[in-house]
Amino acid sequence: MKDISPVRRMMGCGTAVFWGWIAATSFFPGSVNGQLSSPGFSGELSGNEQDILQAVNEVLEDQIIHGTYIFDKEPTLRGAEVVSSTPLFEPWTGKGQVFYKIRKDAIAPRHFLESADQGTIVVRYVLTTVSPERMRILINAEYVEKTHRRVHISDGTVESSEFKEIKDHLQAIQLAEQEAAEAKRRRDSAEFVQQIRTRQREDESTRLAAAESSVKDLEQQIKALRQEVERRVKAPGAELRAAPFHAAASMKTLSAFTEVVVVIVTPQWYGVETLEGQRGWLPIEQLESLP
Repeated sequence: MKDISPVRRMMGCGTAVFWGWIAATSFFPGSVNGQLSSPGFSGELSGNEQDILQAVNEVLEDQIIHGTYIFDKEPTLRGAEVVSSTPLFEPWTGKGQVFYKIRKDAIAPRHFLESADQGTIVVRYVLTTVSPERMRILINAEYVEKTHRRVHISDGTVESSEFKEIKDHLQAIQLAEQEAAEAKRRRDSAEFVQQIRTRQREDESTRLAAAESSVKDLEQQIKALRQEVERRVKAPGAELRAAPFHAAASMKTLSAFTEVVVVIVTPQWYGVETLEGQRGWLPIEQLESLP
């Protein structure tokens, strides 16, 4: 293999995907079994660690090597699997969490420089924490021939495509969480409104019960007052007199059960008022309480 710099290799490829991502990435050279390896793709992901790890795992488990293919009629390269380690990369000794995905028996996959023969594609992901809400991911993709063990580095398309896929998964996860949080907020708001309405109904019921109780008390008080101040004539022929003595002039003869209101009380006489508004005096013994 002609020894040229990794950046010049990628410049020679000139793919649109690579140049779309180059402004936001950094590149890190490395080696595989002493051979020059892919410079890699580095980008930052915004979100909490749990969501970012979930997005990475979803892409790891999707069985696809993104950004490459074998046959023109099949633009998606499937059959990838997750492995905990691979001899195709030197052991990682730096910080962060490391993940691997490989696709065996790939024949001259696209977007690997000077790829030929049959071999294995390996993608390595290294996640490091930048802050509680940011993580940096380094992605390296290489193709290693089965027979000659020759390493073909990616032109950047695979790494940038894998990063985009992870970012899309992360955004989907975050959107789902936002929608779930919004749905919970709406449910909580509806429950709160329902609680307020329930309390209002309970308060109204309490006030209504109190009002009904007050009305009953008032009715009882009115009834008791009526019993105290209202009387009726026991027998017909009772004389309504002008003064509280028997010799006083008779103002009207009252029939039996005529109702009167007591306005003055003396030991022997009641000063009363008829329903027609006429006032006079009747002996106490001629009156009785209303039933």
